[in-house]
Amino acid sequence: MTGPGEQRDGTRRDGGFAVPPPVSSSAAAEPAAQNGHHPAVADQPGDDWDRRIASGLAFLRRRLAGDYEVDEFGFDPELTQAVFHPLLRRLYQDWFRTEVSGLEHVPADGAGLVVGNHSGTVALDALILSTALHHEHPARRFLRLLGADLVFRMPVVSEVARKTGGTVACNPDAERLLRGGELVGVFPEGFKGVGKLYAERYKLQRFGRGGFVSAALRTGTPIIPVAIVGGEEIYPMLADIKPLARLLKLPYFPVTPTFPWLGPLGMVPLPSKWLIQFCPPIPTAHLTDSADDPLVVFNLADQVRETIQQTLHELLERRPDPFGP
Repeated sequence: MTGPGEQRDGTRRDGGFAVPPPVSSSAAAEPAAQNGHHPAVADQPGDDWDRRIASGLAFLRRRLAGDYEVDEFGFDPELTQAVFHPLLRRLYQDWFRTEVSGLEHVPADGAGLVVGNHSGTVALDALILSTALHHEHPARRFLRLLGADLVFRMPVVSEVARKTGGTVACNPDAERLLRGGELVGVFPEGFKGVGKLYAERYKLQRFGRGGFVSAALRTGTPIIPVAIVGGEEIYPMLADIKPLARLLKLPYFPVTPTFPWLGPLGMVPLPSKWLIQFCPPIPTAHLTDSADDPLVVFNLADQVRETIQQTLHELLERRPDPFGP
């Protein structure tokens, strides 16, 4: 049996490098070579760095030569996997200490509509969900996020959103992605969820007109509710300065314990503990003829909302301390 972090050859993996097992003093006194053969040393740190440097140079050559592909929405999977996800993974793993459950409910291939709760003043939950899903799911699936119009009117943010697989939250784009077998992520609360006060944390806001349900029904795609706990505490919004928000043409202007008092430092998220749980999928293939029936759409949207709300309550019971280990 091997212990945690121990390889079958006795080496240990620490910080991504292979570290040889400790050698006893008596063994160290033996000659380094016997019968003219030197003992093999596996995976030296220098070799690992050589591989990383070679991989990085190859990546840069491909980018400079234009030898990469993007789809019709502008999604660049190589750039997302090589640059954006590793950066977000530091937040996901080390800062927020995220635990993910229910991944068996996310299909290994084919279309799926992932519907989640939205919160946090700044919509980091969408990015963390996308990164966690790709990192934890056995099939390493990308989540194609649907974003608000405001996201795609901001010069730099728009480019990053497109490169990482995002597109405007509209039914035509959603249906094209779903028909293409993609995993699509949507947050029906929109700015009402992200911009709510801390006093209303983990209380789901209205789901709009259920456009996401119509897209799922028209394509016969299963809906996978997901509950996210942790986002509410990263920037606890104590007040919303509405006149300033209107002046800046923003949906809200937040006041948090650290912003705007600490200036740019106020944008550092608090290290809350995150829990993400995917719920059993809700099939829609038998309801494709009801995509334009308001009653069916409303009932299905309400079922998704209630599923997420109930799961949030369960996750909060599992996480009594918002900043615990």
